[in-house]
Amino acid sequence: MNRYPRNMIGHGPNPPHAQWPGGAKVAVQFVLNYEEGGENSILHGDAASEAFLSDIAGAAMWPGQRHWNMESIYEYGARAGFWRLHRMFTQAGVPVTIYGVATALARSPEQVEAMASAGWEIASHGLKWVEHKDMPEAEERAAIAEAIRLHTEVVGEPPRGWYTGRCSVNTVRLVAETGAFDYVSDTYDDDLPYWLRVGDRDQLIIPYTLEANDMRFATAPGYITGEQFYQYLKDAFDTLYAEGQAGRPAMMSVGLHCRLIGRPGKAAGLKRFLDYIAGFEGVWTPRRIDIARHWAATNPPMPQDRPSAMDKAAFVARFGGIYEHSPWIAERAHALELGPAHDTPAGLANALARMFRSASPEERLGVLRAHPDLAGKLAAARRLTADSTAEQASAGLDALTDGERTRFTDLNAAYVAKHGFPFIIAVRDHDKAGILAAFERRIDNDSDTEFAEACRQVERIARLRLEALL
Repeated sequence: MNRYPRNMIGHGPNPPHAQWPGGAKVAVQFVLNYEEGGENSILHGDAASEAFLSDIAGAAMWPGQRHWNMESIYEYGARAGFWRLHRMFTQAGVPVTIYGVATALARSPEQVEAMASAGWEIASHGLKWVEHKDMPEAEERAAIAEAIRLHTEVVGEPPRGWYTGRCSVNTVRLVAETGAFDYVSDTYDDDLPYWLRVGDRDQLIIPYTLEANDMRFATAPGYITGEQFYQYLKDAFDTLYAEGQAGRPAMMSVGLHCRLIGRPGKAAGLKRFLDYIAGFEGVWTPRRIDIARHWAATNPPMPQDRPSAMDKAAFVARFGGIYEHSPWIAERAHALELGPAHDTPAGLANALARMFRSASPEERLGVLRAHPDLAGKLAAARRLTADSTAEQASAGLDALTDGERTRFTDLNAAYVAKHGFPFIIAVRDHDKAGILAAFERRIDNDSDTEFAEACRQVERIARLRLEALL
């Protein structure tokens, strides 16, 4: 099957209600990445020094050498930045989630003790703060297992959340396959958590952020001052809070690094934001594990039809009747590049409509002629398809007066005689009077106009049928 793995629909236009505790309008979640001591260094057995996320402009890796300045910048994060942030968050009474690199945690026992004493969640940030993109799958799987083992040994309990950051295309799947995590955060694709089917289990995904993130102090385009960081966080919060007031509460992640936001001038912007959100009612500031437990309780994974995952026989059996007596449309649609976006009524309707639109005029005419007359002989003999029976009944066409039945019979005969196919209209969009008025109006159109209109109505009928089915 030609299948597209990326999910471009997500929760769609009507996401589930977050139901945050206390009716909160927004969940603001702070992550503090603890990477200091886990970065690339020949001291750690790596081939070169670190070059990522520091205040050194244009930093490059130094193969085979220690980079003294880079190391000392990372050391600032552990020695000074962490403690400044620890004081700030504990004084504000706001818990954070630590993304802890296992080897960095192992080299910082005092900081780990402070994290635990503050009631902070310590999630896993992998074994080392290095790139995973070129790791063979077996090597990455082993690194994940060792990260869990070392984390458990250092912290005293296994991590319940995971975020690699410098991940590979395999990371989320490999982490989910362990079955060890309440959530994985190696995505940036939504404002709400969601469930991802991996193998035979559902893995909760809590998306993270690279924009409400102090890493932009070290990248271009980025922040220069703490005030710029504060202003961006404030704008994001104000937008999400207003959406929450309108009934669509979401989640705001804020990403932080000890060596970046821990610097005094940058920290001032973070402090300003903490003070700002403290002035609002209905703001929940949880750890990520709290979000995971809440979401699992209020929005658990639900069984879902996935047309894009069906084999051809199952697909045609399920959707072959969407276009009246024309299973060939479903057969052709199954061969398209289907993906998660087609597992919704709108998505699957589009795939089927593409095959109908690209069919020959003779094939399309055959679809039109497969439709029954409205309130005609087949309906009277109860020989309509189940869909057609329900549709005609929804508009009251199964309960006509003698005069109405005669009028429909006369119009049906005249319409077919003129155009060569039955009058077609999406009856669920109309009442009986509206259908009769459209019939009387359209019968005088030329046949090309009616052919085009009938095709549009066939597509609309299919869309409504899929809405009911899925």
